[in-house]
Amino acid sequence: MGPRARPALFFLILLRTVAAQGRPPRSHSLRYLFMGASERDHGLPLFEALGYVDDELFVAYNHESRRAESRAQWVLGEAHSQLWLQLSQSLKGWDHMFIVDFWTIMDNHNHSKVPPLVKVTHHVASAVTTLRCQALNFYPQNITMRWLKDRKPMDVKDAESKDVLPSGDGTYQSWEALAVPPGEEQRYTCQVEHPGLDQPLTATWEPSLSNTLVTGVISGIAVCVIIFFIGILFRILRKRQASRGAMGDYVLGECE
Repeated sequence: MGPRARPALFFLILLRTVAAQGRPPRSHSLRYLFMGASERDHGLPLFEALGYVDDELFVAYNHESRRAESRAQWVLGEAHSQLWLQLSQSLKGWDHMFIVDFWTIMDNHNHSKVPPLVKVTHHVASAVTTLRCQALNFYPQNITMRWLKDRKPMDVKDAESKDVLPSGDGTYQSWEALAVPPGEEQRYTCQVEHPGLDQPLTATWEPSLSNTLVTGVISGIAVCVIIFFIGILFRILRKRQASRGAMGDYVLGECE
């Protein structure tokens, strides 16, 4: 008799007892709800099983206690019986199978060697320039992020870091920010180490194309304005020199 049949046999015996007391026989249902998580996060157990007869919860099991606990008054007297012990062993088997199958599925879907996507963004607020290094969509959650200045490690107290948080799709995310002097952003580099990377990954802030384009346009306009006013000034000087030459004050000579 298989492990799943033994718990069913236990309840068949109980149902027969109820029918023997003169109540009309009727059909019943036996259902189990299995739940699990890859890590102990948000208070959830690694594995939990809930058993129902019809819609009534009668047994609960979790990975931490590793034993079946009665949840209905009518099974309290049977909680130490041989069949109840067999039920606990069966649920322990489901616990082990769930964890093994879960990690097999994770490996098959390549959720084990996922490297972080790293980028550095630039923020200016209240005359303070901040560089923020973001690491996204990585697994597992252990990651090391640090700032380098002129390729040399900086003191960690100069940076503001955020805890590693789940992204909601099985991966994780984190960031680390650093206040820097305006105009010196290119001296700072973010270095990230993660099991999914063969070697440490570095990233620096790169000005966006739009910012570069705006700066170029403004510079071009400024140069054009300067050239325009120099041309006007040159023409005014030429006219004055020509006017004085006609009056005999001096002769304007040109050297070739």
